[in-house]
Amino acid sequence: MFDKFKNEEGEEMVEEKTDNTKISAESGLAAESSSEIGIGELMGKRAKLEEAIDYVGLMIKNLKDKRTLLEKDIEEESVDIKNLKEKLQKVSEYIEEENKGIKELANKRQQVENEADEVGVIINNLREKLSGVDRIIDDEGTRVKKIKESRETLGD
Repeated sequence: MFDKFKNEEGEEMVEEKTDNTKISAESGLAAESSSEIGIGELMGKRAKLEEAIDYVGLMIKNLKDKRTLLEKDIEEESVDIKNLKEKLQKVSEYIEEENKGIKELANKRQQVENEADEVGVIINNLREKLSGVDRIIDDEGTRVKKIKESRETLGD
């Protein structure tokens, strides 16, 4: 829309590209009549400066719009990250609860295992006692049998 160029004094100027032949013809006539004093050149410079100021204003507006969009994007990302952080916190809490549950289950399993070991010891003790009773019964049975046999041999 605008082209930058430098005039003879080295100042940067901005010129709008338009087809305003009517305006340039009128300004040319005015410039000829006032060029003797230098007002025409001064008016031309003023017009170019106004155009440059308008261009700079447009650039500033565009920069503000871009900054506003960036701020909006950053805010949206911030909200997304906060939501993600909250979700991760909940996942972490869930994992901690599960770990506590697993530890409790491990403790309960250990208790049951200890009780099972105790029951095993009791069963082994009872087996030994039953084996002892069984031996006593066998011994007594054998004695009774010997007594019967000795009576039978005596009674014959």
